[in-house]
Amino acid sequence: MSPEEIASTLKTEFPDAVAEINVAGAHPHVVVSAEAWPRVARFLRDDRRMGFDWLRCISGVDLLEQDQLAAVFDLHATEPPRDRLGLWRERHEFAVIVKVPRNNPHVPSVADVWPAADWHEREAYDLMGIVFDNHPDSVEGPDGPHPRRILCPDDWEGHALRKDYEFPLEYHGIPCVTEYGQVRPTH
Repeated sequence: MSPEEIASTLKTEFPDAVAEINVAGAHPHVVVSAEAWPRVARFLRDDRRMGFDWLRCISGVDLLEQDQLAAVFDLHATEPPRDRLGLWRERHEFAVIVKVPRNNPHVPSVADVWPAADWHEREAYDLMGIVFDNHPDSVEGPDGPHPRRILCPDDWEGHALRKDYEFPLEYHGIPCVTEYGQVRPTH
C-alpha cells in the first residue's frame, strides 16, 4: 500500500482519531489521538491490508514550543520469504505520531500489540517522561505508575532528553562534569 492509501484507510476507519495527515517527504505519517491509539494499533496490525507486524522503534520528541511531547511509532509490514533460503521483504512502512501535553504525557501502552514496544516505551519514559499507561513492566512513582526506567538509575530525577532538562551538578555525591576539566559546571 502507498502512504496515501494507508492514511486514507485510517481516516475512513477512524475519522475522529486521525488529527493530521502528512504523506509527503521521507517520513509519511498520521497524528492519532492518545485515546484512540490502542484501537488504531490493533487495526494496523490485524487488518490484512495493513499487516504492520513489526514495530521498528518508538522515538520520543520534545515539542517544547507547542508544550507537547510526541511518541513516534515507526511501523513496517513484512512478507515472509517465498522459499526457505529467501529473505523477508518489506511490503510497506508508515509512522503514527501520538502527541500529548508536556504536563500530562500519558499514552496507552501497545506492548500487548507489538512486544517490541516493551523496551521502547521504557526508554521513551526514561529519557522523555512519556508515561505509557498499563505498561507490563510498570512501577509506582510519586505521580502514579509508570514504566520502569531502562537506562538511568531508578532514583534519577527528570528526563534527560527534554529540551528544558537541567543537568544535575552531582548524583549521590559524585560530581557531574559536563565539560572537560571543569570542576564546577554552570548550567
